[in-house]
Amino acid sequence: MHPELDAKTGRPPLLHDELVALSAPTQVWSRRDGTMGGAADGIFHGDWRWVRSLELLVDGRPIEHLTTADDRDSTVFRAVARQLDGDSSTPRVLVERMRAVEPGGFVERVTIVNGRDVEVTALLELRLDLELAPLASVHAGRPEAVPIDLRLDDGAAVATDGTRTLRCASTKGAIEIDGHRVTASRSVVVRPGDWATLSIELAVDDAQLAEPGPPTASLPPLRATGVTALDRWAGRAVADLDDLSLDVGHGPFLAAAAPWQLTLLSREALVAARLALPQASAIAEGTLRTLATRQGVLHDAETGEEPGRIPHEVRQDGSAPAFRASVDATPLWIVLLHETWIAGMPTETARELRTALHAALGWLAAHTGDGFLADPDDDEVSAAVQAIACRAAVGAADLLDALGDDGDEWRAWAARLRSRFRDAFWSGDGSARTPSLAIDHDGGQHDRLGAELGQLLGTRILDEYEESIVARMLLDDAIASGFGLRSLAADDRDYWPLLERGGAIHPHETGLAIEGLLRAGFRDEARALAEQLLAAADAFHGRLPAAFAGFGLEDVAMPVPLPGAGSPHAASAAAVVVVQRALEARAGRPKQRIDTGERHLAAVERVQRLDTGPVQLPLLRGTGSGDRSTQRPRLRLVDPEG
Repeated sequence: MHPELDAKTGRPPLLHDELVALSAPTQVWSRRDGTMGGAADGIFHGDWRWVRSLELLVDGRPIEHLTTADDRDSTVFRAVARQLDGDSSTPRVLVERMRAVEPGGFVERVTIVNGRDVEVTALLELRLDLELAPLASVHAGRPEAVPIDLRLDDGAAVATDGTRTLRCASTKGAIEIDGHRVTASRSVVVRPGDWATLSIELAVDDAQLAEPGPPTASLPPLRATGVTALDRWAGRAVADLDDLSLDVGHGPFLAAAAPWQLTLLSREALVAARLALPQASAIAEGTLRTLATRQGVLHDAETGEEPGRIPHEVRQDGSAPAFRASVDATPLWIVLLHETWIAGMPTETARELRTALHAALGWLAAHTGDGFLADPDDDEVSAAVQAIACRAAVGAADLLDALGDDGDEWRAWAARLRSRFRDAFWSGDGSARTPSLAIDHDGGQHDRLGAELGQLLGTRILDEYEESIVARMLLDDAIASGFGLRSLAADDRDYWPLLERGGAIHPHETGLAIEGLLRAGFRDEARALAEQLLAAADAFHGRLPAAFAGFGLEDVAMPVPLPGAGSPHAASAAAVVVVQRALEARAGRPKQRIDTGERHLAAVERVQRLDTGPVQLPLLRGTGSGDRSTQRPRLRLVDPEG
């Protein structure tokens, strides 16, 4: 990493080799050895970076790293200080750095252990360079520091910009200030077999912070399965979801991802809550309530607010919610409300959100009409968004019935949407029928296939025959990489494995596909994709990023990181819940849909298959309006010598 180059070019910092210690809304990024100084490094709180570098010196020299142990509560770096070994060729002085983060707080404790037979004298120094810069500017690769006042106060360093304040103190050390550098230092004399310590503690307060801290309740651990890779992923994922949890007074919700999206992004929060629902119903309810309190009530051209609309994003700087960037947040909110009620939320609790439900349905109807739900500023209409809208309408119909309202209107609405969808998004006849992932506003189909196909399953937008076609298409190796589903099929002319939406793998999209397969009754296919995602999670040591490169098993033995992808990522972590369900499901597709424990299913009209002929899955190549018959060569990573 070359931070000076990144600052000149404005390139977003790379993250794949970085280490994070996190407890939302506070996060600390460093290199694997604990040192800070790279473009993405530093101590962040809310939407600001306070510390851009942290350096440990022993007698004026850096230490030499041995190992890093990262667990749920702290990170421990172990190293040697060979400058204190005298004439010995064997390292005899160990240095341990323990780093811990809590909301608004950071502690680093340095311990030096003398393994020599003579006492050791040393100067321990922890140097912090302060730089208060907005998170967005750091993400852009061009940190824009704002002025701060830095002074000593009763032995501690206090920095402030008038709104935000950082206090830096030390146990057993002296604090000094030089410009924007704060140094904690201590001279120690360590006897043979003894040790000495130096620590530094930071406390950060932001009066404008919208998310003041995490909920007190922790997620319960997933049941042990005896599958080592799965249990390791489950343990890491539950810890990450805990660290990503925030609460602003309406119950817990999940921040999207570290470092750049440690805030409320509705789409990510709703998807993560739905995937984790069997394990964390409190998060689902907290997400619903938090977003309901921010639901649109007025028309605001600047923010995109509209009555009934669920916002896209609520930043931590106290700014007004942004509504415009996502058209699917509102139906996703309706889907989560229904799914949470199905999972056991008391009807009376759901009744508290009845007004918000009616408002959201009103917005959905107004923005769909006799067509499709789409962003007028976007050049395409997404098939996945129509599927979400259909699932929202059918689920809302059930819930409305239970609340004493009439849900038939929304069943009829879903039926009309389903018919329009079949006419507009499907092409071909009989066994050669295939769906398109998108159409343009004039009705032209886009010749594109990828992971979003999985989001059509289990939504009632398809009949049983169409679901069987999509389920089998998902397992074609152009889409299923061996590590999960590619966002764009590998034989597409625009495929590139490092493009976020042009071939990279987003783990949560595979998780949604697995969920849909289970809902539709395709247990074997769900299990196959679950095994792929488990292989990826194991390679990433149980912490799946927001995305990784689309290389498949035919290209690489291990998944390749996507530079800049956030991690931990809430929806990627939550996918472990549905993966565990899929791996424990019995093999084979039953005659009826899989039993998900849902209640009131009898009230939902099943969509019957339109074609009773045999399913013959066409090759992905040669389908659609474009020319897919010419196979492009596979991209493959090779050793430098080859």
